[in-house]
Amino acid sequence: MPRQTPLLSSPTQWVQVPNGDLQIDAYLAMPAGDGPFPAVVVIQEIFGVNEHIRDVTERVAGLGYVAIAPAIYQRLAPGFEAGYTPEDVKQGRVYKEQTKREDLLSDIQAAIAFLHALPQVKPGGVGCIGFCFGGHVAYLAATLPEVVATASFYGAGITTWCPGNGIPTVSYTPDINGTIYLFFGKEDASIPQEQVDQIESTLQENYIAHRVFRYDGAGHGFFCDRRPDYRPEAAADAWEKVQQLFQQLQTDSDTDSAL
Repeated sequence: MPRQTPLLSSPTQWVQVPNGDLQIDAYLAMPAGDGPFPAVVVIQEIFGVNEHIRDVTERVAGLGYVAIAPAIYQRLAPGFEAGYTPEDVKQGRVYKEQTKREDLLSDIQAAIAFLHALPQVKPGGVGCIGFCFGGHVAYLAATLPEVVATASFYGAGITTWCPGNGIPTVSYTPDINGTIYLFFGKEDASIPQEQVDQIESTLQENYIAHRVFRYDGAGHGFFCDRRPDYRPEAAADAWEKVQQLFQQLQTDSDTDSAL
C-alpha cells in the first residue's frame, strides 16, 4: 500500500506519527515557504514535549528545517507534559527509567519516516537535537542510518547506563553515523567531567566526526530559559554551534537532489 501523505493545516501543529499499532503524538513546525527543506528531529527532556521543547522545535523551523518533536513517553504516559518542579522531576525520571532503547529508536525512526512522507521535506539525511534525557537518546539516535548530524545537550548517564539495557550507551559509539556535537556544563553535577572525557575519547578512538563543548559556570539545563540553570551566553554560543552543524543538512540535501 502506498504511504499516505500527512495533511498539514498550519506552520505548527500536533500530528500523530504511526508506528505499527502505536500513534505517537508529535509537535511539527514548518519553515516559511514551499520547500522542500531538510528535516530535524527534536528529542524532549524528561518533562515531555512541553513549552520549551515546542519553542525549540519552532526555532529550528525558523532556521529553515522541518522540525518534529515526537513524544518519547507515548508508550508510558500519553499526553504527559510537565514543568520543572521537584515533583515534575521525580515523575519524569520514573518514566525515563521505564523506557527501552529499542522502543525509543523505533519511535524516532517512525518520526523520520513521517518526515520523509511530507512533500515539504527533502530526501536524504536528517538532523537530530536532544536535551537532558533527550541528549542521551540523541546519542543513541545518532546510530540510525538516516541521522547524519546530531546535537546532544547534557545527556546524563551515557557512560553508565542505557534505557532498558545493561550495556552503557557509549558502547554503541562505533555505530554512530555522520557528525555529532555534544554540549556540557562544567558545573553539571549529574555529568562528571570524567564521563565527558570518556565520551570524547571513545568518539576519537572510533574516528567519529565530533566536537565536544564544555561551558564554564554552566550546570545541567543551561540551554533552557525556563530553568534556574539557564545561562544565556552559553546557550547563545551553543545555538550558533548547532546552526553550524545543521548547515551540512542544507549542503547534503542540495547534493542529493542534484544526483
